[in-house]
Amino acid sequence: AYLEELPPERREVVASVRDLVNASLPPGYVETMAYGMIAWVVPLARLADTHNGQPLSYVALAAQKNNYALYLACDSMDASADETLRAAYAKAGRKLDMGKSCLRFKRREDLFDEAVARLIGASPVEQTIRRYQASRKRS
Repeated sequence: AYLEELPPERREVVASVRDLVNASLPPGYVETMAYGMIAWVVPLARLADTHNGQPLSYVALAAQKNNYALYLACDSMDASADETLRAAYAKAGRKLDMGKSCLRFKRREDLFDEAVARLIGASPVEQTIRRYQASRKRS
């Protein structure tokens, strides 16, 4: 339903990035809708004890008013992953528009597929669960 609600040119971009995410994800994450956007999560069947009782977000994708946003919770859980992503963009001479775990892009070609795919594929579900549980113990 989310894709169908988008204008055709925006639908094409979101569908393409969705395909990239789906092709890059390790097994065990589930695609769903959360917070009004496409999200890939650790399902409650794998991790029921989350801070808000909702599935643990790993990646989310949205078409915003002025850009597209790829929310990379996988990036915010691992400082070295963030550094690797930033270094890959810099080495490729690409401009990175990144907030705290939110990668923004205005055009599909602004997204550096290789670096994003590597980041998304780097954390199997069990590793994500361990990082999340460790972060909760620290806070």
